[in-house]
Amino acid sequence: MQDPIFKVGQEVVYPLQGVGKIEKIETRQFRGKTVSYYVIYLDGAEMTIMAPVDKVEDLGIRAIVSQKESEKALKSITNDPDAVPGDWKLRYQMNLDLLKKGTINDIAAVVCQLYHRSKQKELPILERKLYESALKLLVDELAYSLNKKKDDIEQMIFLRLESGK
Repeated sequence: MQDPIFKVGQEVVYPLQGVGKIEKIETRQFRGKTVSYYVIYLDGAEMTIMAPVDKVEDLGIRAIVSQKESEKALKSITNDPDAVPGDWKLRYQMNLDLLKKGTINDIAAVVCQLYHRSKQKELPILERKLYESALKLLVDELAYSLNKKKDDIEQMIFLRLESGK
């Protein structure tokens, strides 16, 4: 059994799911073994999940980034997006893979790339949902990290996306 790396009350990011708070750490029997689980409440999804303590790295669960990292991610969305495949299916898979990695910079890159793409041409439904999901993840984490309201963070993101500054 692995020692927990997160503490009760700590905010964490669960890739593709959102930002949550560790409500408790509990032990249960699973297939004849004692397993420790984080019980995480995901505010945005209004659901509670259980993640095995020894699987958090595999699941990509990580702590909320520092204020410095958040500011760096915010600054990165002012850059021109990298060239991406013209085929939306390849783009979708590439962006989905980035979101699964779950770093704040990867999330910001997906938001930036899909935002700029949407200004050229309407996004297919799956890509639009991916964009909305990435934007929500970015807003949630930045709001926690920078201790600001989600509406204010969203305005900051769009201002930077639109102005490039």
